[in-house]
Amino acid sequence: MTPQLETRYVFTITARIGEVTSAGEIGTGVRRIIPITGGEVRGEQVNGKVLPFGADFQIIRPNELIELEAKYAFETDDGAVVYVENKGLRFGPVELLQKLKRGEPVDPKLIYFRTVPKFETGSEKYRWLMENLFIASAARHADRVVIDVHQVL
Repeated sequence: MTPQLETRYVFTITARIGEVTSAGEIGTGVRRIIPITGGEVRGEQVNGKVLPFGADFQIIRPNELIELEAKYAFETDDGAVVYVENKGLRFGPVELLQKLKRGEPVDPKLIYFRTVPKFETGSEKYRWLMENLFIASAARHADRVVIDVHQVL
């Protein structure tokens, strides 16, 4: 019998984003920096607000494969601060990725956008975020990124 890997949905991070800054072609792709300006976290065990700092640092490869690394933090409703480092990939048909780059709407189901968030906090209540692995499915919209976080059981 093949071993099964199970996950459990835990919360959704909605990160509002600002204007894209590009450092241009760096030899391995185009470096982009997208500021994180706020947002919210909603779930059964974790609720709060995304703090208005941090950014998503991306490299867009020549085939439009996007490697991303976001670094930011959120504060829970009960005052704990949680640092987030979220690495991932976004890929799909070139014409749809170009629409996303222009800020045009694209059905998220047509884009592969998966991430591996890692959390750090000094809060005992949320220590479990550091003691487990998580994967996420995300969707890019013109003004925000919506990240559905799942705990790997």
